[in-house]
Amino acid sequence: MSAPTLQRPAPDEADLQRHFDAVIAAEHRIEPRDWMPDGYRRTLIRQIAQHAHSEIIGMQPEGDWLLAAPSLRRKAILLAKVQDEAGHGMYLYSAAETLGADRADLTDKLIERKQKYSSIFNYPTLTYADVGVIGWLVDGAAICNQVPLCRSSYGPYARAMIRICKEESFHQRQGYELLMTMMRGTPEQRAMVQDAVDRWWWPSLMMFGPPDADSPNSAQSMAWGIKRHSNDELRQRYVDMSVPQAEVLGVTLPDPDLEYDPATGHHRFGAIDWDEFQRVLAGDGPANAERIRRRRAARDDNAWVVEAATAYASKHGS
Repeated sequence: MSAPTLQRPAPDEADLQRHFDAVIAAEHRIEPRDWMPDGYRRTLIRQIAQHAHSEIIGMQPEGDWLLAAPSLRRKAILLAKVQDEAGHGMYLYSAAETLGADRADLTDKLIERKQKYSSIFNYPTLTYADVGVIGWLVDGAAICNQVPLCRSSYGPYARAMIRICKEESFHQRQGYELLMTMMRGTPEQRAMVQDAVDRWWWPSLMMFGPPDADSPNSAQSMAWGIKRHSNDELRQRYVDMSVPQAEVLGVTLPDPDLEYDPATGHHRFGAIDWDEFQRVLAGDGPANAERIRRRRAARDDNAWVVEAATAYASKHGS
């Protein structure tokens, strides 16, 4: 008769928490099958969903110029960029699904305004120069914000960000090249670029989120290793990066208080209109209603595709 098999008792939640904390402290990765606190999971789903929504909504302002771009080359470049943004959204929704989120549910929450996307995409693209400024300033801000996420503590999120950041870097260079070409053109083209910079500069600074003192989630996200830098740290890095680029481009950033401080090695900049930021986030931006209307239409008009794919997968057991 064989000896009875001894089974180790299942670890209790305190043991699981200690192991999780040790993994975070060692700056190792949490993977989908690992135990994680409910708060960590909820925070990740909120952040990744907001990021995914931003990529998908962000296709709209540039997509408006696909047919109006001035040459076949510019149309092809813009089309490739918009396609990249769709891919980014898909990578991120897939990362959220590893946490137990449902992609369709996330889309429904976006449309019902129960989840947010980046405030920057609630501003309209009024001229073709806006396409270049989005590439330079908006994607530049995205790079500042997202490169540290390649070291996020959650494995699927960090790995998705590696490819996304490589493509965002291309987008920024593409936007800057477009603006440089326009700045070498006619006085009207140069004025168009300056006007676009004037309109997008302040919203791009808001992309990093509220000041650290008013950011309810940043401290815990940094403690968990989801984020690596605070909102204000990233915003300062972005300003310091953008000022010399603006000088080379030949445009003026619309901030009379912008000044280099030799004592700190950073650029001081003026006060951001946080009332505008909160108003746009709450749904009162120039294009909030249009962005959600289009996203709702895309979901509803293409519901048959989802139904057909689901039926096919069910029939073939895939």
